[in-house]
Amino acid sequence: MKERIEEIVKEACKVKGVSLYDLQWKPTAHGRLLLVKITRLGGVTISDCREVSHLIDQQLEEEDVIEGHYLLEVSSPGLERELTKKSHFISAINEKIKLTVHGEAENQRLTGILKEVNPTSIMLLLESEDLEEIPLTSIKKAKIIFDAKLELQNSKRLEKTKE
Repeated sequence: MKERIEEIVKEACKVKGVSLYDLQWKPTAHGRLLLVKITRLGGVTISDCREVSHLIDQQLEEEDVIEGHYLLEVSSPGLERELTKKSHFISAINEKIKLTVHGEAENQRLTGILKEVNPTSIMLLLESEDLEEIPLTSIKKAKIIFDAKLELQNSKRLEKTKE
């Protein structure tokens, strides 16, 4: 069932020209919630979310894949989104991120610009200008920190590559 739901969601995203960022089941007081987060370079619109939701809902109902009552929510992952998969880290290169890392005695909090994602680690440019390699297995929690100044620099860099 889970595999088929993921196939349906990915196909709806493909049809609408967006990418699947994350797919989760969450329990609620009113039943299960199928939470779908979509993304696209330049962002997604409310209309994108509505159209993807309609396609997913239509296909799930047609195939009767999910037993019982469920709710479907399609949204953007947001500006300050969680990074839980390697693909999330790859999409966040050159973004400011905040990490909680397993330390020897206690957890360590780091903030910096994500510069690289390697097979088993990431490279983080710290505010001190030091470049630190962090094993993916030591990352307990990670999220993007929205920085308007950095966002402006990244968008200018993107515009130059388009020219």
